[in-house]
Amino acid sequence: MQRSFTNVLSEDVSKTAAFYENLLGMTRHFESDWFVILTHEDIQGLEFGILQRDHAIVPADIRAAPAGVIVTFVVADCDEVYRKAVAAKAPIIEPPADMPYGQRRMLLRDPDGTVLDVSAPTAPIA
Repeated sequence: MQRSFTNVLSEDVSKTAAFYENLLGMTRHFESDWFVILTHEDIQGLEFGILQRDHAIVPADIRAAPAGVIVTFVVADCDEVYRKAVAAKAPIIEPPADMPYGQRRMLLRDPDGTVLDVSAPTAPIA
């Protein structure tokens, strides 16, 4: 395998890209009017795609709002990301809470409805 990345479908790729840039510090690696690839300077090899929902390459029967998927991002400070999400008026599903598996987690939706799990370790990683 040479490469793998996730694409989320979006009504407005530029707006959704800006959401991830502001929330998680990602940057645009590639940009067109229908597709954006985001990367992050701290994670070598990470690529996160945002694809125009109604673009010709997206089959019509998969253009509906996302369901059954949670995209997880592990960050240094979940509460800091929560404050950014609240300021951006992102739909919060669950505010930050300590989980029994050693992480602090929040759940929210991106502008197109994709569910995000933003977590931070609360205990040293063994």
